[in-house]
Amino acid sequence: MIQALPALLAQAATDATTSAANSAANSARLLPIIALFTLGPLAVLVLTRPIDAVHLALGFAATTAMWAIGYVAMMAPGFWIGELLFMATLGVPVVAGAFARRSGASPVKVGLVSAFANLLVIGAFLRDEQGGSQLAPVGYVVGLFAVTAGLAAVGGALARRARPIVIASPVGLFAVVCATTVLILLVTGGLVTGLESGLAVPDWPNSFGHNMLLYPLSEMKGGIYYEHAHRLFGMLVGTAALVFVGLVFREERRGWVRTIACVFLGMVCVQGLLGGLRVTGRLTTATAGLELQPSTLLAIVHGMFGQIVLATACVLAVVTSGRWASSSPITAGDAGARMRTLPLVLVGAIVVQLFLGASYRHLQIPPSDGVAAQHPAWAIWGHICGALVVLVIAVATGATASTRAGACAPMRVLGKGLVHAVGLQVALGIGALVVVLMRVDAAIPIYEVVTTSAHQALGALLLAMSAMLAAWSLRTASHAEASSALTPTASMT
Repeated sequence: MIQALPALLAQAATDATTSAANSAANSARLLPIIALFTLGPLAVLVLTRPIDAVHLALGFAATTAMWAIGYVAMMAPGFWIGELLFMATLGVPVVAGAFARRSGASPVKVGLVSAFANLLVIGAFLRDEQGGSQLAPVGYVVGLFAVTAGLAAVGGALARRARPIVIASPVGLFAVVCATTVLILLVTGGLVTGLESGLAVPDWPNSFGHNMLLYPLSEMKGGIYYEHAHRLFGMLVGTAALVFVGLVFREERRGWVRTIACVFLGMVCVQGLLGGLRVTGRLTTATAGLELQPSTLLAIVHGMFGQIVLATACVLAVVTSGRWASSSPITAGDAGARMRTLPLVLVGAIVVQLFLGASYRHLQIPPSDGVAAQHPAWAIWGHICGALVVLVIAVATGATASTRAGACAPMRVLGKGLVHAVGLQVALGIGALVVVLMRVDAAIPIYEVVTTSAHQALGALLLAMSAMLAAWSLRTASHAEASSALTPTASMT
């Protein structure tokens, strides 16, 4: 033993030296990535600062729609469906240009903004098409801007005699676009989980050693496509959130709205970091080995926190909307107190319910050939009991909002929608539980993916609807109390 001690000490010294060298190499490889994520946002803010809010909103809306259609097209739905989806993608800038013309904006500028946002995915095409040419990237980028702007100009020309429309709040429209991108991100994330593709791409922030934005399109197959496309949508959400914050600081004078916008951007960044660390366990450029330690706990937090990000984006869409400033007060007194309290209680109940659902989804062990599935009993029974609690509170909240909201139309719509949505959510929850329990082997039935993903997405929408209703209730109830305080009381004689 004593004779072996020098050899053991030498091996320990060698291991320490190797570990230090690997750490230094990892830090060196991370520097370009850190520079990209530091200088990139600054460049985006500088380039978008001179652009009007309406052009930014319509341009990013067009890009979001193009990505959503393209995402479905890449799922190989069949030749004819794929061709129709491709044509629909080309039609989006035309529609955006028509809306721009009708709203008094420039269709060409809207097209240029959309092309700018599409630079996030152009690298995936270039890796396949460049073929060693140094001019191909330039040609693709110039072509992207020219074609998108040209299609938008065609849409503007077609809408020259159409009835004008008024965009009351371009900032509010951009907030809606941000919320939409987050919702699509949640749907793609739900599909990743449903297809059990969460670790199909083993490394982060790179993808199989490639820069995330330059991963070749030809290699996005099967689970790799779903996981990598989810990451790209995350980049779109981050870019949209960054531009939105810059827009808010340009156009919005309310300090608390600016604060919420900054919180939203911070939440988007945290959500992206959680998603990456869920895969690797720590910030590293390694693609395999012991340096990668996927975290189930972070997967649960990532899935749950994303839905809170969506709710925050929806609240921003409410408070920056044109209706916010002109909202009418509801009845003060007990009705106002109930309107303030019930939505907040519902938000809290849904957050707990989301935690239980995410825990069940990520902690369950799917069945494999000859081995039965394992289901965490505490999570599933807690989720079932929580569904009953949320159902009762949601129906009470929705009924109160739809009958006591007075002249506040958004509250009435949200109240009625909440009642219908929670009923559908309970039905989807029952269906999701049934299809999950029916599964007997490693093969994932498509109906299971659809049902569980729909259940997850509607749960996110329920939280968002509840948060929006809470914002409206606080707004209108405070108006009612202020109106009541300003109304003089009749003196007794």
